[in-house]
Amino acid sequence: MPATLGHGPAAAYAPVETQCYALPVCHILRRMVPAEPDKPPQPESRQKFPAPYPLVARIVLYTATLGSVVLAVYYSRLWFTASGREQQPVQAIFTSLQGTTSPQANMSVHGKYSVGYFVNWGIYGRKYPPSLIPVNDLTHILYAFANIKGDTGEVFLSDTWADQEIHYPGDSWNDPGANLYGNFKALYQLKKQNRHLKVILSIGGWTYSPTFHPIVVNSTLRSKFVASAIRILEDNGLDGLDVDYEYPQNDEQASGYVALLRELRKGLDAHADRKRIDYRYLLTIAAPCGPDNYRRLYVEEMDRYLDFWNMMTYDFSGSWDKVANHQANLFGGPISASQAINWYIAQGVPRDKIVMGIPLYGRSFMNTDGPGKPFQGIGPGSWEQGVYDYRALPPPGSYMFRDEEVAASWSYNYQTKELVSFDSEEVGKWKGEWIAQEGLGGSMFWELSGDKGSVRDDMEGGPGKDPQPGESLVAIVKEAMGELDRSPNWLQYEGSRFDNLRSGII
Repeated sequence: MPATLGHGPAAAYAPVETQCYALPVCHILRRMVPAEPDKPPQPESRQKFPAPYPLVARIVLYTATLGSVVLAVYYSRLWFTASGREQQPVQAIFTSLQGTTSPQANMSVHGKYSVGYFVNWGIYGRKYPPSLIPVNDLTHILYAFANIKGDTGEVFLSDTWADQEIHYPGDSWNDPGANLYGNFKALYQLKKQNRHLKVILSIGGWTYSPTFHPIVVNSTLRSKFVASAIRILEDNGLDGLDVDYEYPQNDEQASGYVALLRELRKGLDAHADRKRIDYRYLLTIAAPCGPDNYRRLYVEEMDRYLDFWNMMTYDFSGSWDKVANHQANLFGGPISASQAINWYIAQGVPRDKIVMGIPLYGRSFMNTDGPGKPFQGIGPGSWEQGVYDYRALPPPGSYMFRDEEVAASWSYNYQTKELVSFDSEEVGKWKGEWIAQEGLGGSMFWELSGDKGSVRDDMEGGPGKDPQPGESLVAIVKEAMGELDRSPNWLQYEGSRFDNLRSGII
């Protein structure tokens, strides 16, 4: 990164001891500062923050009841001094600070899922075609988004030019017949070359979700939804369907959601039967992680029909709040990833069906003194105000901070007073190890064009878009989770309306 902080070799940076600020319990954090370039802000020019509680006082307070925890916290604090002491394994953090691992945590029956959203609008300004997808680091691609007609319930493609028509290098303009091109042809080719890779059509999303409300409560509209979604699956060479309904607003809609999933599961199984194949088409959802939304769901009933749950464990804080805070913390705070995931587990969802969401973006807070402090305004972002792609983070001129107790990181610019909450490489590794430790199904990423590690030919540059050095977060989490699922995809679509897919000559 051409800024003051990056994800490059550790030798390029000098650790400097600093204090966290605006956290429930202040503690020593490690701020990575360039060893050579611009001089960092001097202490006298900074906001004065409260000093951390004396270590001796903390030991006295906790010795009687939490002696082991105190020892873990004491040693964890030593990581962040300038002594260069090496970190202890992340499992020690989770065990000591968050309690012991469940005895059922390591009962996963498959390799880990690594699920990435591919957005069809990413081929435009972001210059992110299917050829850039890191297929070796993923098991599933969620193709976003299909739309819905509220008056009929029909599912339809939101951009047929991107989905089925654009010609990529190597595509002929002279093939006879009605043929499939676009992203779906490119994805099918990736499936042929990587038999572990599955493509799932994601229906809905935040923008299209209001259309779900009348559909889920009407059996006729649900029937059309199911039939049209399965038609798209067969026509375009897909492996399953994903419902991204944000969110049921009342009990009738929550019950209708269960009915829709039941009918989708029945329809997918019937489709396989008609094809006379021994293959289970996948059915998943994007699951809410805010208490007001997940408590409305009939989780036990929904789980009967789902292959796995993609947890939206991000957007915990943003422009809608009054104070700046972590947007994807694993622990702590009024809302966290572990809190939501443990709630679903308590409702009976098997651990290996829970896929934890990880954001490939950061949320901006302007004119703030740090996490937990008020802010005014949001930064320009990459493509949307207030939201930066991970590949462009941390912003030039920023310093990095982390909080190991909540497993969160953020950048802060002392001149502009902009805080950006995002998952650093280190936090990505922590999350991957926690997924493995807890026996969860895997990780999910929104969305792939925001990741580092690919060259974007002809993409416009400028503030918020210029790439910063570092590693792919998808790859980091994958390595930390462990071996990926290798179950095969499906390649035979004799019922497709496209000649080249139906005949298998793609």
